[in-house]
Amino acid sequence: MRKRSDVDTHDKGTDGEIVGRISWMRFAALSVPAVGLTAALGIALSSGALAASFAVSGQQFKVSADGLTGEGFAQYGSIDGNARGELLPVAVTAIKQAELRNLCQSVVTTLPVIGDISLNLTAGKSSPVEASGLFVDATQLSGDAEFTNIEIGRDASTLDKGPDGAQGMQDLFGQQADTVKISELRQVAWATNAGTFKLSGLDMKVAKGKKECF
Repeated sequence: MRKRSDVDTHDKGTDGEIVGRISWMRFAALSVPAVGLTAALGIALSSGALAASFAVSGQQFKVSADGLTGEGFAQYGSIDGNARGELLPVAVTAIKQAELRNLCQSVVTTLPVIGDISLNLTAGKSSPVEASGLFVDATQLSGDAEFTNIEIGRDASTLDKGPDGAQGMQDLFGQQADTVKISELRQVAWATNAGTFKLSGLDMKVAKGKKECF
């Protein structure tokens, strides 16, 4: 997930807020390749410091939300592993307490003979989805974001504003903030972990064809 700010426009407000559109791909361009170095991978494997706490599937999924608000934000580069032993670079976004409005999650599976099968999950239309100890291992993330008291370029091993365990490897890029707000959230991810995940108005559908959140 740049020594320079991840925010394309970075006007500071009176409360230390930074507002702008995040260039998530620029963040990933500097931090994720560092994670891919042989020495760093060796350290990660020996210490068990993989991002996800389980072997991820061979399929990524898409998540969208009209808005996300969170307290205790941290982000850093890391790696997931799958059942084949492959290592997958990710940008980990960790939030202590989060609320998401109009959440959508989708995954498309291609099966022999049948073709594409889509699984869609929606929630949080009338009242927000609530999550605590939220970790998202993403390969793509976009939206309009606002941070308060953000620290960009902090050593990933010293992050202390996110949930417990939200730290990366030493000498790697990290960033954190007291609060975060993201509107028009769009992300592609390998895994999501949460201590609690409350889905109000949950609706799950399976259908033929490719029907994704975005």
